[in-house]
Amino acid sequence: MSNTADKKEYSSKELIARFSPYLWKYKWTLIADLSCAAMTTGCDLALPMIMRYITNVALGDAAGTLSMGLILKLGGLYLLLRVIDCFAGYYMTNTGHVMGTHIETDMRRDAYAHLQRLSDTYFNNTKIGQIMGRITNDLFDVTEFAHHCPEEFFIAFIKIVLSFVILLTVNVPLTLIVFLFIPLMLIVCIRVNSKLRRVQRSQRVQIGELNASIEDSLLGHRVVKAFTNETLEEEKFDVNNVRFFDLKKEFYALMAWFHTTMKIFDAAMYVTVLLIGGIFLQQGMIEAGDLVAYLLYITTLIATIRRIIEFAEQFQRGMTGIDRFLQIMDADIEIFDEPGAVDIRDPKGDIVFEDVSFEYPDDHNQVFKHLNLTIRAGEKVAFVGPSGGGKTTLCNLIPRFYDISSGKITLDGNDIKHYTLKSLRECIGIVQQDVYLFSGTVMENIVYGRPGASREEVMEAAKLAGADDFIRQLRDGYDTYIGERGVKLSGGQKQRISIARVFLKNPPILILDEATSALDNESEFLVAESLNRLAEGRTTLTVAHRLSTIRNADRIMVLTEEGIAESGTHTELMEKGGIYCNLYNMANRLS
Repeated sequence: MSNTADKKEYSSKELIARFSPYLWKYKWTLIADLSCAAMTTGCDLALPMIMRYITNVALGDAAGTLSMGLILKLGGLYLLLRVIDCFAGYYMTNTGHVMGTHIETDMRRDAYAHLQRLSDTYFNNTKIGQIMGRITNDLFDVTEFAHHCPEEFFIAFIKIVLSFVILLTVNVPLTLIVFLFIPLMLIVCIRVNSKLRRVQRSQRVQIGELNASIEDSLLGHRVVKAFTNETLEEEKFDVNNVRFFDLKKEFYALMAWFHTTMKIFDAAMYVTVLLIGGIFLQQGMIEAGDLVAYLLYITTLIATIRRIIEFAEQFQRGMTGIDRFLQIMDADIEIFDEPGAVDIRDPKGDIVFEDVSFEYPDDHNQVFKHLNLTIRAGEKVAFVGPSGGGKTTLCNLIPRFYDISSGKITLDGNDIKHYTLKSLRECIGIVQQDVYLFSGTVMENIVYGRPGASREEVMEAAKLAGADDFIRQLRDGYDTYIGERGVKLSGGQKQRISIARVFLKNPPILILDEATSALDNESEFLVAESLNRLAEGRTTLTVAHRLSTIRNADRIMVLTEEGIAESGTHTELMEKGGIYCNLYNMANRLS
C-alpha cells in the first residue's frame, strides 16, 4: 500500500471502536477497576449528605438529638468509607495501570507483527523514525489512556448523575439552574478537544520527522564529518525542532484557553449557588444544611470537572497514539499467502518468467513488459546491463518482495503464488552488496541463517565462506561483538559473514546482487572464492557490474529497458560484438 493509512482521518467514535477489543480482553480487571471507582465515588458523595444531616440537626436541635454517640457513629461510618476508599484507590493505581501496560504490550506486539508482513513498498515510503515513534512513544500514552479513560469518565458520570438526583430531592429550582452549566461545559470540551487532537497528531508526525532526521544524521555521521557539514545538519535539525516547538506552543495555547474557560464556568457555578442559594435561604425555601450540602456537591462536581480537564491532554495523547497505531495496522499487506498455498517440497530450482510485466505500485514506474525467461535447475545465470534496466528488481520478484503486475513466475513448474511465502523464501539465499549485520556477536549473525543451528554447524559454514580464519583472530572469536551494522568489521569481513549465513541456510536457489562491487581487489578475490563454493550445485542468479566476475556463468543476460537484449555465454557474446562486448571492453579500458 502506499501511505493511504497515513492520510486517513479517524473519528473519535471509530478510534474507540477499534481500541475496544484490546480493552475488552481484560474486561474482568476493568469491571473490578470500575467497581473500585464506584466505591471511591460513593465516599466523595457521602460526605455532603453527612454534613447536611449534622448541620440541620444542630440548627434545629431543640430536643438535643445531636448527641456525642450520633457524632461518633457518623464519624465511624465516614472512617469506614475512607478505609474502603484507600483499598479501592490502591487497586485502581496498581492493577489498573498494569492493565493499561498489558494493553500497550498487546498493541505493540500486533503493530510489530503487522510491520513484519508489510512489503518493501511501505518501507520505501515511510521513514523509520516515524515507525519507531508509533510503536514506542505513541503507545506509551495508551497505557494511561487505557486505565484512566474509562475510569475518569465513569467516575464523572456517577458523580454528575447521583449529584443531580440527590440535589433534586433537596431543591429542584436551584438544582436545575446549577446543572444548566453542565451542557455548556460539555459543548466547549468537545469543540476544544477536536482542535487539541488535530494539533496533537501534528505534534506526533513532527516528532517522527525529528526522530528520522536524528537517525539519518547519526547513521551518516562519517559522511557529515567527511564533508564538514556539521553546521548544515544542525540547521536542518533546527528547522524540525522549531516546528515541533511551534506545535507545542499552539497546543498549550489551546490548553490555556480551555482551562481558563472552565475556570469561568467554575466561578459561575459557585456564584450562582451563593447568590440564589442565599436568596432561597433568606426566604425559607432551603435549609442551612441543604445549602452546605449544595456547596460541597458543587465543590465535588467542580473537582471532577477539573480532573476531566487535566485528563484532556492525556486523553488526546492516548487518542493520537491509537490513531497512529491504526495507521500501521491499516497499511495493506500486499504480499501474502494465497488461499490454498502449500509448502514447497524438495525444490529443484527451475525458474520460468512467463510474459511478466511489472511496475512499482507506489509510483507506477514500469520496469518490465512481457518478459520471458527460463532458468534451469543448477544453472548459473548472470544479469548485466545499464543501471535502471531492472536487474535487481527481476531478482526481487522471485522471493516475492514485490508481486508482478501481470504474467506468471513459476518454480519447478508451479506458480510461486501457490507456495507459502515462508517456504518460498526458505529455499532462496540472497547475498547483497549492502550487507546488513545485526547488532550482536559474529555467532548471532551467522546463526540467523538457520536459527537453532549448533555451534559446530555455524563454524563449518564460516569455514566454507572463508571466514573462519579471520573470525578466530578477533578478540573473542565467534563471540566478538561487532557493533551496529557490523561497524567494527571491514567490508570484506562483513560480506564473508553474510555468505556464511547463506551457507548455513543451504538453499537450492542463490541470488548474488552485486555482492563484490563495493570491495577492494583483495577482498573481492577472497569473497569471489567463497561465492564460487556457495554457488556449486545451486541455481544461481548473479547481478554484476564487474563483468570479470561472471565470465564463467552458464549464461549471461543483457537486460535493458527494452527487456533481454542479448543472451549467451561470455565467448558467444564477445563474438557477437554487441552491448555486452562494448560493456566488457569499456570495463577493461577503465581498469
